[in-house]
Amino acid sequence: MDDAPNPRAALQDRIGYRFANQHFLEGALTHPSAGIVKAAAELGAGYERLEFLGDRVLGLVIAELLLECFPADNEGALSKRSVALVRKEALIDVAKEIKIGEAVVLSSGSGRAYARQKETAAADGVEALIGAIFRDGGYQAAAEFVRHWWQPLLNRYEAPPKDPKTTLQEWAQARALKLPVYTVIGTEGPAHQPVFIVEVILDTVGAERASGRSKRIAETAAATALLARAEESVGT
Repeated sequence: MDDAPNPRAALQDRIGYRFANQHFLEGALTHPSAGIVKAAAELGAGYERLEFLGDRVLGLVIAELLLECFPADNEGALSKRSVALVRKEALIDVAKEIKIGEAVVLSSGSGRAYARQKETAAADGVEALIGAIFRDGGYQAAAEFVRHWWQPLLNRYEAPPKDPKTTLQEWAQARALKLPVYTVIGTEGPAHQPVFIVEVILDTVGAERASGRSKRIAETAAATALLARAEESVGT
C-alpha cells in the first residue's frame, strides 16, 4: 500500500481550504500541457478559464486590501502597489509558500526550459487556484485566501514600488542619457497565445532582450535585465 501523501490533499491542508467539489481543484492543477480534464471541462473549470477568473478576483481583492491599508495613498500610488502585488514575481513567491508546484500536473520534461515552464505553471496555477476557490466557495473564500497569503508581500512595500521601466528611465535621465528604446523583435508560439520578444537599448549601456506573454511583461523583463547590467557596469 502506498503511504505517500496525496499532493492535492496536502495542498488543501497548507492553504486551509477544503474543496467541496474536487473537480474545481483538479482543473486548477492540471496544466494544458498535460491534457484536458473532462470532468473539470464540463464544469467550465479548465485551467485557463480558472486562471482568467483568478486573475480578476486577485486584482479586486488586492484593490480592496490596498484601500484599507493605505488610506493616504492617491490613485497613482495604489496602482503602483497593485502592479507589484499581482505581477509574476509575487505569484511565484506565493506559489513557493504554498508549494503548489508539488501538486500541479504538466507534461513531462527536463532541463532549463522545463524548469522555467514548471515555475511559470506554478505561478499561473496560483491564479487558477484562486479562480477554483471562487467557483467552489464564493468570493469570501477566495478573498480570505488572497488576504492571508499576500499579507507578507504587502508588508514588504513601505513606499509605492516603481516598475523596472520607470526605474530604468529615471536612471538614464539622472545621467543625461537618451531614454531607453523598446522594440518588438518578434513573436513565438501559436497565434492565439503568442510570446513576445522585446529588445531594449540604452545609450552607452547596451541592449537586453526578454520574452513574455504580453508586450508589457516582455518590456518589464528586458528593463529589469538592462537595469541590473547598467548599475553593475556603470554604477549608481
